[in-house]
Amino acid sequence: MSDQEPRQTPDWVEDAKAEITGMAKEGVNHPSTAPVLTGAAIGAVAGVLLPVISWPVGLAVGAGFALYQRIRK
Repeated sequence: MSDQEPRQTPDWVEDAKAEITGMAKEGVNHPSTAPVLTGAAIGAVAGVLLPVISWPVGLAVGAGFALYQRIRK
């Protein structure tokens, strides 16, 4: 057995938490704000154009995808 205890949460959860907190504190001055807002806008437009989902779902999915892409870099 090792002396180090394994992490209870995956790395991406803490990365996302730090990124969202930074965006909330810095607003539009944070480097992730523009890509996430762009992803949200693209998702909202896709939600309007696709009959299966609505624009709020598209907005959330677009913002989430953009945030995920930003964290994974």
